[in-house]
Amino acid sequence: MPKFSYIAMDSRGKETKGTLDVSNQNEAIARLREMGFFPTKVVEAEKVKEKGDKKKKSAPAPGEKKAKKPLNIKIPFLGGKVKTKTMTAFTRQLATLVDAGLPLLRGMRVLEKQERHPTLKEVLGEIGTSIEGGSTFSEALAQHPKIFNRLYVNMVKAGELGGVLEVVLNRLAEFMEKAQKIKGKVVAAMFYPVAVMVVAITILGVLMVFVVPRFEAIFTDMLEGRPLPGFTRFVLKLANLIKDKSFVVVDGFPYVYPGPVIWATVAFVIVLKLLLKTKKGRWYFDKFKLNMPVLGPVISKVAISRFTRTLGTLVSSGVPILQALTIVRETSGNVVVGDAVGKIHESVKEGETITAPLDSANVFPPMVVSMVDVGEQTGALPEMLMKIADTYEDEVDNAVSAMTSLLEPIMIVFLAVIVGSIVIALFLPLIDLINTLGGEGEGEGDVAE
Repeated sequence: MPKFSYIAMDSRGKETKGTLDVSNQNEAIARLREMGFFPTKVVEAEKVKEKGDKKKKSAPAPGEKKAKKPLNIKIPFLGGKVKTKTMTAFTRQLATLVDAGLPLLRGMRVLEKQERHPTLKEVLGEIGTSIEGGSTFSEALAQHPKIFNRLYVNMVKAGELGGVLEVVLNRLAEFMEKAQKIKGKVVAAMFYPVAVMVVAITILGVLMVFVVPRFEAIFTDMLEGRPLPGFTRFVLKLANLIKDKSFVVVDGFPYVYPGPVIWATVAFVIVLKLLLKTKKGRWYFDKFKLNMPVLGPVISKVAISRFTRTLGTLVSSGVPILQALTIVRETSGNVVVGDAVGKIHESVKEGETITAPLDSANVFPPMVVSMVDVGEQTGALPEMLMKIADTYEDEVDNAVSAMTSLLEPIMIVFLAVIVGSIVIALFLPLIDLINTLGGEGEGEGDVAE
């Protein structure tokens, strides 16, 4: 009967190794589960020896040239990141494989083979190697903080310690899917108005810089020294100001260089980015985002939904409340909300409840505070946090739909006013010219009579 070497964890999360005399791998996994272990690696002992012998045989003989390895060139700023959508798909697939009874290491190798993202594929290979070397899954994930954040690592660690890794992976996959869904709704809703505004500003810029100024010479010749209407003069002066201050034309139209306005805009963006890197600048910017008109309520609801769902998922997965609050503070995405969570952490550390600092933070609505209070008193805090998250996700969906419906007519009216003003300004001299010619024609008719 073949022997199978295994690495498994007990109910306390302690790793154990050994061998089993069974007929196949599935029987070995079933035997380990009956023993109360959670298998992370189950392989046939003979295959392990064969792999070792092959490695020895593959060593080049003296004088024999080694096979050239394929070049693996990494270009800075072009790799190293994995999109949330890709991570969500990976987590869901891994949760499905582990839940189906497949050993963790084997599931990782399966996902590594089918993964198309080069960075994630390489990371999965390194994680598999770390697990083979005796590391736990959470320890292997923690070696790649750019891909797996603290929320991910700590939830996996809690699942390992509790012997419910498949349950935690499913919860983590659901959390990431819902977070991606709400983010996708906001991005999709904002794409149309932003795209329209970019196109409109581009068209208006071309009109004001290249088209409108050319009419000044035409109107001067047509009116033969007569003054232009006041509104037309204003639009022409504005167009010339934008043209002269935005671009520097050298040797005609083809050579156009940025002018003071362009450089001032670039400088403003750079200074803003530098300020946002400071703690105080980031705090003021995040505070402005929560209180800004139209978008403020939506951003506030997204922040509350993210806070409650993250905390609820962590607590329900077995992560201690203080550790969960620390993770929520680091992954809140908003400095103001993060500071409020930090105060809650200090309060709970001193033995107090979550409700008091939650109420004094002036970030969370009374309904959220009341529901959290009820959850604490009834011992159903994770479930209550999840209900709050579901409620606010629905409110975000409704708020985004209402905001989109409101922005569309506002943009249409705005563009109509701007474009209509330019057209009217260009037609006023023509109307004056027609009226003048009409008056001269009537005067000549009277003289002839």
